[in-house]
Amino acid sequence: MEKAEAEKQKGEGKLLKGERELVLPGDKIVESMDFLPGKNCFREGNTILAKRLGILSVSNRVISVIPLNSVYIPKPGDMVIGEVVEIQPTGWVVNIDAPQDAYLPLSGVRKFIDTTKMDLSKFYGMGDIIYAKIVSSNQGSIHLTMQDSRARKLIGGRIAKINPAKVPRLIGKQGSMISMIKSKTGCRISVGQNGLIWIDGKKCNEVLMVIKLIEDEAQVEGLTDRISEMLGGEEKTKAGSTGNAASQGTEGHSQEEGVKNEN
Repeated sequence: MEKAEAEKQKGEGKLLKGERELVLPGDKIVESMDFLPGKNCFREGNTILAKRLGILSVSNRVISVIPLNSVYIPKPGDMVIGEVVEIQPTGWVVNIDAPQDAYLPLSGVRKFIDTTKMDLSKFYGMGDIIYAKIVSSNQGSIHLTMQDSRARKLIGGRIAKINPAKVPRLIGKQGSMISMIKSKTGCRISVGQNGLIWIDGKKCNEVLMVIKLIEDEAQVEGLTDRISEMLGGEEKTKAGSTGNAASQGTEGHSQEEGVKNEN
């Protein structure tokens, strides 16, 4: 279906490259004012060109290039997975695998905490893993909040890592890939835009194999079908899922799920 739509757009809008095709900096992608340049693209006259080496993505006539490799750059609205590495009098320092640590202030939690009566480590302790939302990011600081329906303390499970540039491929269009992985494995999965992934369930190893395959072959056509065949079995309709697929540079992550315990 995706290939057919890409071919249709290629004919109608002079799309010069196909969906998920590898493009180089300066490559011409489309010659039409009907398309808009997205991430890692720019326009010259009627032509949209690639800024970076990566994989072409076409969504609602917005042209983007997903870099083959990248360092995570925090953005407001991103859901991320991080580890508490320091407890301060008014909040927690969290390692989110970014160029600098993030900060979760007391105002970012859902409950009022009387610091004169409660040790903050009883709420989030050293080494705790949390699924949090970035509310602000600038050169000086990154601030987190747990006041989001998706935010959780992640208890148990396993943490995996994927290059942040491959997160959109892991999630899939409108959350299609991550939903399929959940339904076929029965695992609960939370995907952070920072490339960290929390997995909990009996088939964690199968999920880890899928993540490795996506890491290595994100640009290969037919990858979704290969993964579906690799996982096999009938889909489990009760697989964990909360919310709808978020996009954003974050395409899809509100379908990702965490555990239901806040602390």
